[in-house]
Amino acid sequence: MATTDRQNATLALAHALSAAERGLPVIPLSPSKLPALRSPHRGEAEPVLCRGECGLPGHGVHDATTDPAGVRALFAAAPWATGYGIACGRPPHHLIGIDLDTKSATDSVAALQDLALRHLFTIPETVTVLTPSGGRHLWLTGPPDIVVPNSASRLAPGIDVRGAGGYLVGPGSVSAQGAYRLAPGTAELSPAPCPRALLRLVTPPARPHHPTQPGPARPAQGNGLVQFVLAAHEGQRNTRLFWAACRAYENGFGDELADALTEAAVQAGLTEREARATIASAERLTSGRRR
Repeated sequence: MATTDRQNATLALAHALSAAERGLPVIPLSPSKLPALRSPHRGEAEPVLCRGECGLPGHGVHDATTDPAGVRALFAAAPWATGYGIACGRPPHHLIGIDLDTKSATDSVAALQDLALRHLFTIPETVTVLTPSGGRHLWLTGPPDIVVPNSASRLAPGIDVRGAGGYLVGPGSVSAQGAYRLAPGTAELSPAPCPRALLRLVTPPARPHHPTQPGPARPAQGNGLVQFVLAAHEGQRNTRLFWAACRAYENGFGDELADALTEAAVQAGLTEREARATIASAERLTSGRRR
């Protein structure tokens, strides 16, 4: 390992321990910003639904911990880690990350300000992390009884939300693109409570319940496929959704499971449009096989 990599790894551990002391659960990240530890279940027949119950590291955000000994053990198992992720939606802070991206042609900062004007809320002063690409992450806290899902550009183009099951790259991390750092003047701040109007926007409304005639129960395999999609990390979402949808259609319950798979994919970070398109592709592929 080069000297610079060793220095970055040492600094990442130090920053991660500092975050853990403040009650923020952390995991080591590779320079690609993905969890640094590979799954202990690679090579096993999918879907593998373990979220750390096996006791081994390598379950992504489910490994996140505030225990100093646990943090050191994770980083010792991943000496190549140059950054750390902070799990969102976990107590005591129930962190919600508002990711203002610069990859979209839309000005995401202006888009958030427009949302604030239209929905009558004020963007609070809070911890803000500047990203290597010129974007920024706003840290907010949510109430413990509300689960905020991950989403990508659902609020507006260029605005992603990191909630339960997601993570934010912590300040002091170094990725292949560069360093993440706290914005001037925010280092001494605590994450601010999410404004109620914004919380309503980032939390999808409950789907209305329409009583229907009892039908056949969803196969147990269907529940497993939904959980498989829910556990997807960034870079896996479309692949996992497509695989799960193919299995559902091959086993004759694809149409019945389509809504549940869509909802799981949206919680994992896809837009509903992306999820529906992926499921439709799986249906077309498997219908050709069945014929």
